[in-house]
Amino acid sequence: MVITAVRPPVDDRAFAGVEDEPPLRWSRPAGMFARSWETTPGRLSIIAIGLVTLIVLAGVAAAATAQNKSDSTFGLVEMHEPTAADVQRLYRALSDANVTAARTFLAAGDEPERLRQRYEDDMAVAGPTLGLAAVDRAGDPRVAREIGIIGRQVPVYAGLVETARVNNHQGLPVGGAYLREASQLMRTEILPAVERLYRIQTERVAAERSSATGFPFLATALALAVLVALIAAQTHIRRASKRRLNVGLIVATVAIVLGMAWSATVLTLHANKVGAGDHEGTAQVGVLADARITALEARADELLTLVARGDGGAHEEEFNTLFRRVGGVDGTGGLLGKAQDVADGEVSDRLYDATEASAEWITAHIAVRKLDDGGNYEDAVQLAIAEAEDANEDDEATDDPSSAPSFAALEQSLTQAINAGRQHFVDETIGGARMLTGLAAGWGVLALVAACGVTIGIRRRLREYR
Repeated sequence: MVITAVRPPVDDRAFAGVEDEPPLRWSRPAGMFARSWETTPGRLSIIAIGLVTLIVLAGVAAAATAQNKSDSTFGLVEMHEPTAADVQRLYRALSDANVTAARTFLAAGDEPERLRQRYEDDMAVAGPTLGLAAVDRAGDPRVAREIGIIGRQVPVYAGLVETARVNNHQGLPVGGAYLREASQLMRTEILPAVERLYRIQTERVAAERSSATGFPFLATALALAVLVALIAAQTHIRRASKRRLNVGLIVATVAIVLGMAWSATVLTLHANKVGAGDHEGTAQVGVLADARITALEARADELLTLVARGDGGAHEEEFNTLFRRVGGVDGTGGLLGKAQDVADGEVSDRLYDATEASAEWITAHIAVRKLDDGGNYEDAVQLAIAEAEDANEDDEATDDPSSAPSFAALEQSLTQAINAGRQHFVDETIGGARMLTGLAAGWGVLALVAACGVTIGIRRRLREYR
């Protein structure tokens, strides 16, 4: 006997109105986060992940800030300030070339070889200095424009000076006109372009200094956020576990607090050092450089007054204006007095010498003008250009005062003061940069310690729920 199983018929009416079961779908992350937060282990895991992420972000931000400040500070010393100084040196060299050309012209047939060499040395400064400025132009069209003006006009100036020199040697009066035209070109086109180039470089120095000493807002905000989060996490865990202390979180908190205290101390000292280098170095150098440049322009006017042979009233008037700017009425005021009020150390000593030389120069200049206005042109020229070297070459000693040695002493003292100011800037700024040594790496270590502390501290609490 065979038994056969019969499947009962399916009544489709029993499933009438019943929809197909929808397919399974993944829950949204927000749902997963909400479900995890509902349990204590889930909350602890979320807190751990959040703290570690925040600590890593704060550590990266702090380390990057420290490194950027260090790079900016060294950049001040190694690139930006030296480039500005090179442009300043170019201004001085071209101004001195203009003065030397006038002295050479007045010397006429007795032109000393050393004056000719000095003129050529001054003109030779233009090429390398413009090259250095071009390297640091960073695509700035202003720099390219000023370099273009200087590069085009310097050869024109040199050609006018040579024409004046040739005509002067031949005894032709037109030589004076060529020299005045050359001087006009130098003072109205070339030197203003160099001055604008210098201003651009000083703006870069100021911007780099601001970057080096600016307040680290992002790094500070992240560090404070980490500190607040750690305190909140410890409060939450203490309530959940009924335990007062979590060693791991305490270690993380101490690491962050240590990093913040270290950074605050180091960055304050760094800013003070860099600020001192600016106030007592760069700022003073700017005033002294301005005084030196103005003195060179005044010296050119003093000589061009003689070159004009009775038609140099405009140059004499400009000399008086420029000299008052440098040393006031008697040589002790003006820019020299301003710089002396805030100078100290070697800068102050050199400024004292410069003030004395300035007073001697104005006295000698008055004597030169008295001779020239009295019709003693040759004596006035000799008094304006004669130096100790000239007397030695001719084996003749003279006690007559001359404006040339006084001006030379003034320029030398200002140059020494500028060098001392630059050295002070370098010393202070390098000292500030050294304050940051190890800070970036230190933050990396402290962030790692803090992250490990959070991981270990919360992991121990999680084990209690297994």
